[in-house]
Amino acid sequence: MKDELFPLIDKEVKRQQDGLEMIPSENFVSENVLRAMGSVLTNKYSEGYPGKRYYGGNEFINGIENLARERAKELFAVEHANVQPYSGSPANHAAMFAVLNPGDTIMGLSLPHGGHLTHGWKVSFAGKYYNSVPYELDPETHLLDYEAIYRLAKKHKPAMIIAGATAYPRTIDFEKFRAIAEDVGAYLLADISHISGLIVAGAHPDALSADIIMTTTHKTLRGPRGAMLLLPSKEDRFRIGLEDKFPKNLAQKIDSAVFPGLQGGPHNHQTAGIAVVLGEALKPEFKEYGKQIVANAKALAHELIDRGFTLITGGTDNHLLLIDLRNKNISGADAETLLDTVGITVNKNTIPFDPNPPMKPSGIRIGTPALTTRGFVEKDMEVVGELIADAIEHRGDKSMQDKIRKAIANLTHAHPLYPHL
Repeated sequence: MKDELFPLIDKEVKRQQDGLEMIPSENFVSENVLRAMGSVLTNKYSEGYPGKRYYGGNEFINGIENLARERAKELFAVEHANVQPYSGSPANHAAMFAVLNPGDTIMGLSLPHGGHLTHGWKVSFAGKYYNSVPYELDPETHLLDYEAIYRLAKKHKPAMIIAGATAYPRTIDFEKFRAIAEDVGAYLLADISHISGLIVAGAHPDALSADIIMTTTHKTLRGPRGAMLLLPSKEDRFRIGLEDKFPKNLAQKIDSAVFPGLQGGPHNHQTAGIAVVLGEALKPEFKEYGKQIVANAKALAHELIDRGFTLITGGTDNHLLLIDLRNKNISGADAETLLDTVGITVNKNTIPFDPNPPMKPSGIRIGTPALTTRGFVEKDMEVVGELIADAIEHRGDKSMQDKIRKAIANLTHAHPLYPHL
């Protein structure tokens, strides 16, 4: 009997090859990452850490994990790296579990304003186990208002402040967050999941002023699904005056929070894939890639603005755009479905102070990491912007849809993906 699974995988390969993947949190890994992820490493149990496992037969697994850790430390200029978290959500959970007690107050960006569920939203563990006091964007500029965040922190005295976002198109000033955290005696957790590749490339300021840094390993870093917890070097801690505040055993607390606190055995094939992408990110060409992501996002923003689209904050400094579609008389959900029919994948997204419900929001979120991986440059993004605008403004016009599909075919043929699959 023919297995029904593998034809579905083949169809997904074709969907990725033939379409424009524009969700900012998605990317395409290299074939070497695919090779590592599909290896026999998935067969091995490895509870514990290199040199201290609870299973035998981990000699080579230890070498792989140590390689990933050393590459992470070199790439991000940090003192300690844990590469075992299964994904970003449990990694954020581990960071909190390591230094907080249930009921402690935390502050993170509100989910409807571009934060993440794990930054304290009420339906997440972070909103249930801790006293969450979300901060919001400025109602006029839709930018982070550091003075307002400081006032909120002074009032509520949080044990932890989380700096990071999933739908914020501008630069995050981690130094300002550090100053706020210092003043109120809070830990600073920097969630750089969306921008870690840009940080590596020098296209966004680093987060070394944080107490704990969390990043996923996909998105702009272009690796497999996974996460890392990073601790700044002693020199960075000294520079920002943290030697007295930092517990001497913070690395141990982080490692213990991941295992045995929240996880069992690591996914060794995932660790290998992370090691691969960290090696790729250490190469000079990755810096050019990260800078091209931003250049492409700016080109796309300019094209959409020229076509009359409303961009939250008026543009972008990073890899993503958040678009308010109310002046185009279409919801984010309907725009997502519409664009999907012509081969452009985006996601519906709330906008700050959105009057509409989360499943029928006013906006869409689009990004450039995946298309940049395929080799798209600014002139290609201008074409993509035209196609998005044409699809939305001429919805219902079958001839226009056919024209858009043909243009997408030309773009994807010029920038092939996984030619050997």
